[in-house]
Amino acid sequence: MSGLDGLLHASYENLDRGLLCAFVERWHAKTSIFHLPVGEMTITLDDVSNLLHLPIVDHFYTQETLEVDSTNDLLVESLRVDHGVASEETRHHRGDHVCLSWLRDVYKDAYLLHLVGCTIFADKSATSVNVFYLGFFVDLRLTGGYSWAAVALTHMYGQLGHCSYANTKQLAGYATLLQWWIYEHFLSIGIRRMQALYSEDQP
Repeated sequence: MSGLDGLLHASYENLDRGLLCAFVERWHAKTSIFHLPVGEMTITLDDVSNLLHLPIVDHFYTQETLEVDSTNDLLVESLRVDHGVASEETRHHRGDHVCLSWLRDVYKDAYLLHLVGCTIFADKSATSVNVFYLGFFVDLRLTGGYSWAAVALTHMYGQLGHCSYANTKQLAGYATLLQWWIYEHFLSIGIRRMQALYSEDQP
């Protein structure tokens, strides 16, 4: 119902750090384009839809900054945790974030937040996720109505833009999407072998 099932199998166990860095260095933040010796290229909405199998149409969302009280209320209401427990967790993580390991402890109710926190909304800490996204999973009938492909692409563009500056040392965002896109468009890169159990849904 969420429209996010394409993320379940779309992750590499090992990322090619050198390859990703080489492409990030060629990213132009103002135009959202890779400047390559063969010309200019970019990750498109069609790429995200085909690679991650996320919905490409439907509603867009606007991210808002949550106040501490609103963050705690959302955690209590959506995950059915004690208010004191929620307050303790957000106090340790910048007020509007929670730790991914903490989410695993309340996994049944927090699975989708954990999923997007590890994939399309991964941050540099690799250990926390913004509680704001939890609001999209309160009613699963509405969750599937968002353009998750557009959200993933927008977030990836933003993270590539941040990482393209000389004083930035780390790429946040869904690095699997970038590496998968590189492998799809540059066939001479990466090891390609036939897999007996090939699945169109997995990298």
